[in-house]
Amino acid sequence: MKHDLRSACPIATTLDIVGDRWTLVILRDMIGGKSRFSEFLESPERITTNVLTDRLALMQAAGLVSKEPYQLRPKRFRYVLTEKGDALLPVLQEMCRWANRFMPETWTAPESFMARRVK
Repeated sequence: MKHDLRSACPIATTLDIVGDRWTLVILRDMIGGKSRFSEFLESPERITTNVLTDRLALMQAAGLVSKEPYQLRPKRFRYVLTEKGDALLPVLQEMCRWANRFMPETWTAPESFMARRVK
């Protein structure tokens, strides 16, 4: 995926890829075991189908996920984290720790999520 970078700042560059409202939530769901379009729609944040379609395409173009067919008729796909996408796990875990520390109204992430390590 070719980007016109705002700057060479690693934070700005990362935000250009994952800084929208949905990408990290979809990554969270994938780390938690979701892989199919319908499963992502079941998340409590209630992403719309058009936004989900757009974000999955952007994530694929950025190399965070790959798309694999799991059914041929009708054709259906599942989405799988790439090494690049899976490497964001520690970032998501630290975001959970930060939110739990400073925003007491947030729920605690499952231990299975917090104990998971990058492949």
